[in-house]
Amino acid sequence: MLYLPFIFWITLELFVGLQCQTFPDKVNKCHYGDGKCLAESANALIRNYPKGIPEINLKPFDVVTVKDWVLVNDSRVGGAWYYFQLFNQVNLGFENTTITEIKGFDRDPTKSKIEIHGKIPRLVYKGKYHAKGRMLWFVDINSKGDSSSDFLNFRFDLTLKVRTEYRNNKRYMKIYEVVPNLRLDRWIMWMDDFFPDNFDMTIAINNLFNRNWVEFWNELEPRILLLFETVFLSLFEDLFYNIPYDDLFLADSEFN
Repeated sequence: MLYLPFIFWITLELFVGLQCQTFPDKVNKCHYGDGKCLAESANALIRNYPKGIPEINLKPFDVVTVKDWVLVNDSRVGGAWYYFQLFNQVNLGFENTTITEIKGFDRDPTKSKIEIHGKIPRLVYKGKYHAKGRMLWFVDINSKGDSSSDFLNFRFDLTLKVRTEYRNNKRYMKIYEVVPNLRLDRWIMWMDDFFPDNFDMTIAINNLFNRNWVEFWNELEPRILLLFETVFLSLFEDLFYNIPYDDLFLADSEFN
C-alpha cells in the first residue's frame, strides 16, 4: 500500500555523509536555507546511489519496507462492515524520485516552514492483505492473498514541524510532526483471491475498485496520510537524534 517513507528520507539522509571526512563525490554539501542546492544534492543522491552508501549509513531506497497497517476497521455492527489489513509490504520505484523544491532548513530551523516537494512517475506497492467483513449485498468476506498497487504520476508535498534541543553542547533538530499532501493521476490495485472460490467475483471486485479509485482514495486518504506521518517520524527521529544540525551544512566560509 501507499507509503511514502522513503520520500522524506531520501531528501534528508544525504546529510548523514557529513559525519564522514569525505562527502560522496557526486553530491554537494549546502549552506543553510539554500533550497536550490539542497534539491540538487538530493537528486544527485537519488540518481547516483539507489543502493545506498553503507560507509555513511545511507540505506538503500530502491526497495523500501513498509510497516503493517490496518487501513479499514469498521465497527462490527449492522448489516455491513469491513476490516482490511496490509502486511509484509514493500514499495518500489523511489529511485525514480525527482525532488522539485526544498524550502527552509535555515540556520534556525524553527523560524521558517520546512517543505519538501517531489514527484515519482510510478510508485509500486507489493505485499499481503487480509480482508474480512460483510459487504456487497451482505456477502461475507474472509480472504487473504497477495496485493499490488500502481500509483501513477505520484506527487508529494511534505511539511515538517520541528524544534531544537541541546546535548553535549551540540544543537539537534527534532521533528515532532510531518504533514504530507499527496496527489496522483491513477491508482490501479489488484487483490488475489478476494473470493477464493470464485475467480469471476475476484475480477469483478478488482474492476469495481479500479473504476472507482478516486472515491476509494478520498475515503482512505486520512488513514494513508497517518501511516505516512508515523513512518516518517520513525525513520528520521534516529537520524536527527544522532547528527547535530549544524554539522549538516557548510560553514559560511566554505564553498561546495
